[in-house]
Amino acid sequence: MSTGYTPSQTVGPYLHIGLDWLNTTELVTSDSAGERCIIQGQLRDADGLPIPDGMLEIWQANSHGKYAHPLDNRDLPIEKSFTGFGRTPTDANGRFRFSTIKPGRVPAANGTLQAPHILVAIFARGLIKQLVTRIYFPGDDHAADQVMLQVPVERRATLIANVVEGQSGVLEWNVAIGGGVHETVFFEL
Repeated sequence: MSTGYTPSQTVGPYLHIGLDWLNTTELVTSDSAGERCIIQGQLRDADGLPIPDGMLEIWQANSHGKYAHPLDNRDLPIEKSFTGFGRTPTDANGRFRFSTIKPGRVPAANGTLQAPHILVAIFARGLIKQLVTRIYFPGDDHAADQVMLQVPVERRATLIANVVEGQSGVLEWNVAIGGGVHETVFFEL
């Protein structure tokens, strides 16, 4: 007797059902140490059209380079008011926004320090599993970052946020999925 195969299911577009309670766009409080910043952008498909029913999750270290996780047992300051986790659905124009801090450097698998970055998971209709990428900060030295070194030079700009002119502390980072020459770099887990 053969049971056959069942069809694959995508990770969207019904992300709001049962998940809204986890939405967190304000990661900082008045107690949070570090350089505050706003990261905003737009999630787009291969044709450059906005994706209005996507979701982004971010995970990052605090300004000292420590994750709010039991497996990060390094002797660095931990901040009870900063969890490092954020989640937001995209709006009708595919836009998203997080208020956070610039994270400190964390060690890579080989022990060298990585450039400050934020880990990002993207969920959207048509995806069988989430896409994983990173946001790096403009003006930092990315040359020795072990992950960035694996990305072709001509594609690295898709991982680096841009300063928004005339808006102090505001960074723009757009995400393109579905292929094309401007697709954001994604990583395998």
